[in-house]
Amino acid sequence: MSVLLWIIVASLIGGVLSVLCAALFALNARAHWVNALVSYAIGALLGAAFIEILPEAMERSSSAAAISGTVLVGILLFFTLEKLLLWRHCHHDQCEVHEPHEHAAAQHGAHGRSGTMIMVGDTFHNFVDGIIIAAAFMTDINLGIVTALAIIAHEIPQEVGDFMILLHSGYSKAQALLVNLLSSLATLAGGVLAYFALQSMQSVVPTLLGMAAASMIYVAVADLIPGLHKRAQLRDTLEQVVLIALGVSSILLVKLLVAE
Repeated sequence: MSVLLWIIVASLIGGVLSVLCAALFALNARAHWVNALVSYAIGALLGAAFIEILPEAMERSSSAAAISGTVLVGILLFFTLEKLLLWRHCHHDQCEVHEPHEHAAAQHGAHGRSGTMIMVGDTFHNFVDGIIIAAAFMTDINLGIVTALAIIAHEIPQEVGDFMILLHSGYSKAQALLVNLLSSLATLAGGVLAYFALQSMQSVVPTLLGMAAASMIYVAVADLIPGLHKRAQLRDTLEQVVLIALGVSSILLVKLLVAE
């Protein structure tokens, strides 16, 4: 397949499939499944950032220090954006998606501000994911596959939270699914636009890879890991460590498989 086709397929899978899987989890309210997905996503994100993306960015850049600086700036940037509610994540623990009052609130019919804000943030996030996917595939097909896998892994638990916020804000199940699907198309838009923009701007690809690594590190460390601390029992902790290791291992496995 051509690079553009890889980007289109990966963007559609990363966006639409993540939403459909998230809707399945949310509607069935399988809390343990979502907990497991969050732990796995942490491992996949950190594995992709440190095992694949950062080494590739440093190899393609004339300065490893410049890439390290890009990661630092990226983390600070994503922190700032999250503070401005443009990079809004909400996961199962923070949204309390299994509380009965949310189902009652969904019956009022008023589309609350929280639902609107979550979709603004999610659309922006999906657009950035598309740019990340495009930059990775334009660097190397194998890197693109690993990057897309990491993005899909963390999109599913995030979309579960988004789905439940929309229900809480007064959206019906059908409306919540439709809005999430439309938002997911921003991934495709970001990927295609980045592909054509980067054709004549190859020199910025290492910087984009550094930003991609920063986004994955930030989401894993600042957004996902704190939620795991709410389940502090030894059994939960052991399960989390195993699933994080499984996420990292899956990145290593994909790297080995696509390299052959």
